[in-house]
Amino acid sequence: MDIRTDRLESMALAPLEAQLSALLGPLRRAVLRRTRAAEGLPDLPESQIELLRLLVATGGLSPSRAARELEVAQSTISNLLRTMTAADLIERRPLQADGRGALLVASTRARGLLDRYDRASAALLRETLDGLPVDDRRALESSLPALRRLLTALGS
Repeated sequence: MDIRTDRLESMALAPLEAQLSALLGPLRRAVLRRTRAAEGLPDLPESQIELLRLLVATGGLSPSRAARELEVAQSTISNLLRTMTAADLIERRPLQADGRGALLVASTRARGLLDRYDRASAALLRETLDGLPVDDRRALESSLPALRRLLTALGS
């Protein structure tokens, strides 16, 4: 047995909250890593991906509103903006009502990267799920409503 298998087996004996905590991060990183490799996508930090998804979902926000929505400091948004603007991921558009303010929007390049990531990760997960036993797929499917409720409860 390798270290990873030993760790997974010992984790199965831990309380539910410890098991979830130990699995969610590595699961998310594994999907991200495999998707990036399969699609040749850039290694964007999660914080950048999260900001891009927010901007796409809302059609654009001011920096202060983005900071509030993501629950991060204004300085964090400023640092992200500097890096992401230089990488052609975010565009700053002047606000009509206030020439000093800016509306942040995801660039065409960023929207294309997110679309490629979403398609590739869906294909990866579909293929991986198809390789699991039927009972495992059913168990994962039946857990989705509870995971959604958990996410909602954590977000409030």
